[in-house]
Amino acid sequence: LSGREIRETFLNFFAARQHHILPSASLVPEDPTVLLTIAGMLPFKPIFLGQRSPDFPRATTSQKCIRTNDIENVGRTARHHTFFEMLGNFSFGDYFKEQAIAWGWEIVTKVFSLPPDRLIVSVFEQDDEAFQIWHEQVGIPAHRIQRMGEDDNFWVSGPTGPCGPCSEIYYDFHPEQGDATIDLEDDSRFIELYNLVFMQYNRDVAGNLTPLQNQNIDTGMGLERMAQVLQGVPNNYETDLI
Repeated sequence: LSGREIRETFLNFFAARQHHILPSASLVPEDPTVLLTIAGMLPFKPIFLGQRSPDFPRATTSQKCIRTNDIENVGRTARHHTFFEMLGNFSFGDYFKEQAIAWGWEIVTKVFSLPPDRLIVSVFEQDDEAFQIWHEQVGIPAHRIQRMGEDDNFWVSGPTGPCGPCSEIYYDFHPEQGDATIDLEDDSRFIELYNLVFMQYNRDVAGNLTPLQNQNIDTGMGLERMAQVLQGVPNNYETDLI
C-alpha cells in the first residue's frame, strides 16, 4: 500500500464505525502551553479537559505533527523524524479500553493484514484491565504482553494536561529470535506502530492526577512507520512518503 492508501484505509475504517473524519489542524496550535502541534490529540485537548463540549462523540484524523518532546532521537534512529503524520481515532466519553483494543487489533491484523505472531503488545505495569482484555478477549499469550513503566506506557502531552495509561502494538522484524528475551527497546527488532491512550486524568503542575470528567480514547498510529512495514523497506526514509 502507498502512504496515501494507508491513510485513506485508516480513516475509512473508523468512518465506517461512526467516527467523523476531521482535517489536520495547523502545525501552529491554538493551545498556549505548546509551541507546535506534537500529537493528534492536541486539537481535542479542551474537550478532554471538559472546557468545550464535542460536536460528536467520535472522531478520526491524520494529524500533521512536529516532534519536539523527544527530538533528541532524530538522527539517532531510523524511525524518528522531525515531521510526521499521526493517524488517530478518538472517543470523547463514548467507548473506552475494550472497544479501542478490539478495533486496534482488527485494523492491524485484519485490514492491514499483519500476522499476529509478529506483533507484541505493551501495557502500563499497573493496568490489569488492559492486560486482561488483551489476554482473555483478544487471545494474546501472556508472555507476549509486556508490562512497562511510566516512562514507556503512561502518555502525557506535556508537564501538565490530560494524560493516562497507554497500550502499544509493536511489530517484530525478527520473530525467529524467539520469545525468550523480548526487549521492546531493541530498535533493530521491534517498531512501535500504534499507541492506544486511555485518557482519563489531568496532571497539574505539582504532578497530581485528577480524574477527567469522562474516560476518553486517544490513539496514534505512525503513518510512516506503518508504511515502512507494509512496503518492506528498511527505514521510514525509504517509504514513498519521504
